[in-house]
Amino acid sequence: MKFDYIIVGCGLAGIAFCEQLIVNKKTFIVFDNNSQQSSTVAGGLYNPVTLKRFTPVWESKTQLEICLPVYAKIEERLKCKLDYKVPVYRRFTSLEEQNNWFEKSDREGLSDYMSLSINKNTNAHIDAQFGFGEVLYTGRIDTKLLILEYRKDLKSKNLLIEDCFSYSELESDSLGITYKNIKARHIVFAEGFGIKQNIFFKTLPLTGNKGELITIKAPDLKLDFVLKSSIFVIPLREDLYRIGSTYNRESKDNKISAEARETLLNKLKTFLSCDFKVINQVAGVRPTVSDRRPLVGTHKDHNRIHVLNGLGTRGVMIGPFVAKQLFNHIENNTRLDKVITISRFEY
Repeated sequence: MKFDYIIVGCGLAGIAFCEQLIVNKKTFIVFDNNSQQSSTVAGGLYNPVTLKRFTPVWESKTQLEICLPVYAKIEERLKCKLDYKVPVYRRFTSLEEQNNWFEKSDREGLSDYMSLSINKNTNAHIDAQFGFGEVLYTGRIDTKLLILEYRKDLKSKNLLIEDCFSYSELESDSLGITYKNIKARHIVFAEGFGIKQNIFFKTLPLTGNKGELITIKAPDLKLDFVLKSSIFVIPLREDLYRIGSTYNRESKDNKISAEARETLLNKLKTFLSCDFKVINQVAGVRPTVSDRRPLVGTHKDHNRIHVLNGLGTRGVMIGPFVAKQLFNHIENNTRLDKVITISRFEY
């Protein structure tokens, strides 16, 4: 079998690169053993403002301009609803936070995204006496459905191999790569935290950060916006809400924990007063990097072997952005942004 590309990993990074290949009419096949859970357990928000400190997300305008058309094309092709345009409200806990919001909203990179109006709280089940600040141009991608339907589509076209990738069987030279009975021009590893087992890139400083979320059913809440306080409350459907998330730099497994559940519930109860029931809990290790920038580029000793990783907590927004950069770097020899290229590290 011959292809232009082999892609290893079918999370947000792998899917984003697949979309670049489809647009540019390149052939490919995907390996994925479903071992990495960070994309499927993600909150899926796209939000151009860091709401803890009211700072702009890196390259947020460009990221939004690139990612939203990508998800629209996937929706159309796969005939499924993925993009939900839902506002994000930041809950204020003091007048000082209100004033800080107004001060920051006038700054470059934030003025287009932070509403100058304070939204008063009208929900009797939420404690928000100081109101909310609204972030504009926000929404939620249903990442679980995206990956499920994408894998299903690839499988129907015989473009998905559900198996572990054996690095020792990969052969590479200046003309291309060979893996078992497959020949390709290039291979892109988009494995998330699974890269720690990759003999070509395992020494890259991907630290990993375990996150856990819970889903609650709260029939009386009737929330039609994403609420950001000490945690996120994300409306889904049928009175379901996703609550998250936790950050654990020590644990590197996908097992749910009672400690994380208790942490989320304690934070939730500080501002939510209605009855609810926990119906699910999930965990996954986010592919995070110490400088909070992705890992993108070509191996220093193998010009046909590439990596697309380290999307962190904002994979929905940043995935298509860096996938486009990597594709242009490979095919057109364009220079990668210096803050994302793996050449910034010794490996």
